[in-house]
Amino acid sequence: MNEQRRAPRKRPNYIVNVTDMITGQTLGQLGNLSSNGMLLISQHTPRSEAVYQVSLPLPSHDATMPIIEVGIQEQWHEHAATPGQIWSGYRIIAIGSADAAHLERWLQQA
Repeated sequence: MNEQRRAPRKRPNYIVNVTDMITGQTLGQLGNLSSNGMLLISQHTPRSEAVYQVSLPLPSHDATMPIIEVGIQEQWHEHAATPGQIWSGYRIIAIGSADAAHLERWLQQA
């Protein structure tokens, strides 16, 4: 597979549930995250090019769990090697300045 990412991605070292803010349902678990996209692991196939407003917790050094909100658009999806799992790539299309700053701090943490 050709590498098309514009920014390096970071895997969380804990389970991060990504929640659809419109329905309140969990879309899936975060596989990795960058300043401009994410990999989501779920049990449901997303609609092609679907747009979602989602929230996800990202801990900071002071052990708080601020929840950031981002608008994302589906770019691709495929069945994973694990039965029942769908991997989906999303592009971040909207994020507030405070959430973007928190995301950048989280990405810089070792």
